[in-house]
Amino acid sequence: MTRRERLPQVQRVAAYAVILRDEKILLSRLSDTLTATPQWTLPGGGLDHGEDPRAAVVREVREETGLDVTVGDTAWVLSAHSANTWRRGRNVNAHALRIVYDGWVPVDAPEPHTVEVGGSTAEAAWLPLADVLSGDIPTLPLVRDALTQHRVTQVQRVGVYGLLTRTLDGRTEVLLTRIAPHAVSGGKWHLPGGGIDFGESPREALVREFAEETGLKVEIGAPLEIRDVHFTGVAPHGRLEDFHGLHLIFTVTTSDTQEPVVVEVDGTTDQVAWVAISDVAGLDTTPQVTAALAASGRIAR
Repeated sequence: MTRRERLPQVQRVAAYAVILRDEKILLSRLSDTLTATPQWTLPGGGLDHGEDPRAAVVREVREETGLDVTVGDTAWVLSAHSANTWRRGRNVNAHALRIVYDGWVPVDAPEPHTVEVGGSTAEAAWLPLADVLSGDIPTLPLVRDALTQHRVTQVQRVGVYGLLTRTLDGRTEVLLTRIAPHAVSGGKWHLPGGGIDFGESPREALVREFAEETGLKVEIGAPLEIRDVHFTGVAPHGRLEDFHGLHLIFTVTTSDTQEPVVVEVDGTTDQVAWVAISDVAGLDTTPQVTAALAASGRIAR
């Protein structure tokens, strides 16, 4: 009886990223020298000796897609074993450990393009997630295995907002801010306010936000309304998030007579203005505006 040849044992550790945007996923297509038919996979690759996995996935995504990725704080590990597979011109007993991160790229990032010359990637592209999951787009098993374990990051944020009104020449006006284009709900008019920093009281936060977004010094009155929103969407920094926002709305007064002006540079507010309450219905506003005005009795629910 002929003794069976024992194949060389090869173990490889690699790092990858699941990068989602709206209903698309960023994938890399393997070079034609590696596969006879088109095959797409997650951007990523093998760790160099001594290289940190997070640094490796950032490097690999840059080489394969031309994009600068940010990866999350946690990862999951996939293990694949093939006792007889063709690797680099020979049959081997292969064991692959794949460290997979949640990743994201800026919303204003350029279109993906392969940077590395002569590497394992032929091209990179944003592809419809539904077509990937249905199998209409051919992928390596790694993609489906990773998506099975991937969970959209849950984010809960508490924000505080203020209703500030004035009567001028017999007309009652409300102070509104416009959300910058790069932020969620960009272009909509909103109440001045924003997120509460860790350890910051709601009233301190609202005074700070008014100073940043309107330049006005204000006094915080009584709580007026509590609202919440829940949706899945792309955050300004590019990460797809399952977002829950809790909004605390207060009445606000001011003795400041200066005209409001946005002080914060490159923030989420790009304009501030006094708007006649009678004109609010004609603006594209967030639900918090009409809810606050209704709670104050200035418009009907």
